Amino acid sequence: MNKLQVELLVNQFPLLADLISLKPLSWFNPEITSFEEALPYVGLTAADVKLASERLLRFASFIERVFPETQISAGIIESPLQAIPEMKAALSVRYQTQLPGDLMVKLDSQLPISGSIKARGGIHEVLHHAESLALEAGILKLDDDYAKLDSDEFRDFFGQYKIAVGSTGNLGLSIGIMSATLGLKVSVHMSADARQWKKDRLRSHGVKVVEYASDYSVAVERGREEALKDPYCHFVDDENSTSLFLGYAVAADRLKKQFDEQGVLVDEAHPLFVYLPCGVGGGPGGVAFGLKLAFGDHVHCIFAEPTHSPCMLMGVHTGLHDEISVQELGIDNITAADGLAVGRASGFVGKAMARMIDGYITITDDEMYGLLGLLYDSQSIKLEPSALAGMPGMVQVMRNRDYLSRIGLEDKLEDATHLVWATGGGMVPDDEMEAYLQRAKE
Repeated sequence: MNKLQVELLVNQFPLLADLISLKPLSWFNPEITSFEEALPYVGLTAADVKLASERLLRFASFIERVFPETQISAGIIESPLQAIPEMKAALSVRYQTQLPGDLMVKLDSQLPISGSIKARGGIHEVLHHAESLALEAGILKLDDDYAKLDSDEFRDFFGQYKIAVGSTGNLGLSIGIMSATLGLKVSVHMSADARQWKKDRLRSHGVKVVEYASDYSVAVERGREEALKDPYCHFVDDENSTSLFLGYAVAADRLKKQFDEQGVLVDEAHPLFVYLPCGVGGGPGGVAFGLKLAFGDHVHCIFAEPTHSPCMLMGVHTGLHDEISVQELGIDNITAADGLAVGRASGFVGKAMARMIDGYITITDDEMYGLLGLLYDSQSIKLEPSALAGMPGMVQVMRNRDYLSRIGLEDKLEDATHLVWATGGGMVPDDEMEAYLQRAKE
């Protein structure tokens, strides 16, 4: 895209001028529709999510055996749900904004195996692929106890096959650790912004890590090229995979059960707002789809991105989706939120979910660090920077009265629940976390 094309695009979509200037902002999509009207654009259904959930249940005995930390949950990979009233009070002071309703956090940072939201989607895709191979070979049946996969016989079988993925870090951890545990040969192509400790952890599991001096899109493309050359290699396509998407979507029904256990109501009189950090879009898109299946029009999903990597907002707002990158507008895609450092959004997620996502916010790196420190000081919760991207979402919603009026919720805010999806950070080494907290103080 040349300079003239950029100027024409900015004239057509003035919001892009603020994105280019790296101004933190919010945009609430005026074209959202009812869930019933939006569902056909996704091309997936509740039945598809149910199949993914059942698959994870079949693998639970295997997961429990090979990952002892999952014994407490009988091999089900799930995270805690926690109210954070002290953080809500701190946010109200920080932003000088009244915040009616309750604020909670979904701690995917504490998901076992890989310590991030990617533990659901990434692990589901690996298990889906492994199951398909074993069923086709006739060495596994759907009614078997899948704990049998923890054997030399199955590791030798899976050792014939390869998996490749491009990642900024967290997806690579989930794909790499689970693939290696099954016996699959796995290569993780990692972008320049991936943390060294994530690379080291992968290598400690016997995973081949391929490093690039370029960003996420290059790592993905190189991983895809490697897989295309080898008929025995499966490429995990973070931009377009429905298996990943469905693995993420499983989270919503489990969240619904957690709400029931904690007495949290979600209905017409008790709306739910969910704030999801967004990189390429697969994780938040899948979770949002599951949430819409679970709660229909009573849930309102907001995506959050760094000011230096607002690819999903830009793609949906212009309608260009994956046909445009932030770099083409002169935005550098360099951010401390390594999991969100993506310049081009998933075309599949953008097009499928555009009518279901209420809004988008952007946040600076400094603000993510500030909120990281605020959450630790108020609630003693430790997260990586990218997991704080959605934390100002409640403030942005409360400040946008036009949006609240348009969706008819101005008189229901006292009974609303706001949920920040904390996407990662549970496995950050102590010294790195201390550096985050020090940066927050500064």
